[in-house]
Amino acid sequence: MAKHAISVTLEADNLTWLKGRAGVAGVRSVSELLDQLVSAARASGQIGPPRSVVGTIDVDAGDPWLESADEAMRSLFQASLGRPLMVKETPPEYGTGGKRKARRG
Repeated sequence: MAKHAISVTLEADNLTWLKGRAGVAGVRSVSELLDQLVSAARASGQIGPPRSVVGTIDVDAGDPWLESADEAMRSLFQASLGRPLMVKETPPEYGTGGKRKARRG
């Protein structure tokens, strides 16, 4: 199937995430990863409104007021800093622009 170039505008954090996922997935570029994500979404056949996140978070019965939430988040953040992040960006390939005429000055 033929591919077509498009322009996609993303938040900086989302672009960084995509670059990291592309490196982990072993694809050549963010474009290839996006193509795979869209293909997988289309193949899943799930069409409809966004799903709610209600009921997806369980609050510890021992800490219903989330008094130790700050400490828990700090430990999760520190653990995430210890994981390596592979971001690999390949520089664009520039073709030759042909011969330029000398400037007269």
